[in-house]
Order: sequence, then structure tokens, then C-alpha cells
Amino acid sequence: MRLILYSKPGCHLCEGLQEKLEQVQNLSFDLEVRDITTREDWFLAYQYEVPVICLSNDRGAEDKEKELIEERLPRPSPRASVQQLAQMLGKYLSN
Repeated sequence: MRLILYSKPGCHLCEGLQEKLEQVQNLSFDLEVRDITTREDWFLAYQYEVPVICLSNDRGAEDKEKELIEERLPRPSPRASVQQLAQMLGKYLSN
């Protein structure tokens, strides 16, 4: 599983969430950080909402049929601890 964090430079909420995500243990996921200022579609979609976390999963039997699915996850409180963040993510990563 892959988590995508949409963020932008200078966003203290984004930086704080990224640090916490990097500290989560006992859950298996790859973290991809996407700077919304590098693509217009990301910027238009998330400019007022960063940080945004999405769960990405490839679905399909063959490479030609693979479909990229992104599920937007609820934004955790900036005050959430690493442990609380891990508990929240565990609910989505176990599905």
C-alpha cells in the first residue's frame, strides 16, 4: 500500500504530518509526498485543503488492466500523536 501526502512548501501542518507519518511503525506502507505547486491539477484540487492524505492501491490482474485508485482519508488533527495517527491509519490499511 502507498500513502500519498499532498502538501506545499512552507506549510507547517504539512511538515508536521509528514514527520509523524515517517515515525509510524508496525504498519506497512510507502509514503509519497506530492508538492501541489508542481502540477496545476493538484494545486487546483488541494490549494485550500493541504495537508491531504490519500491511500493508493493498484487494482487489476494484469499490468494493462491495472487501475490506480486513490481514496482520500480523513485529515488527522494536528495535535494527534504518532500513536493516534497509526491507529487511524491502521483502520484503512487493514482493508
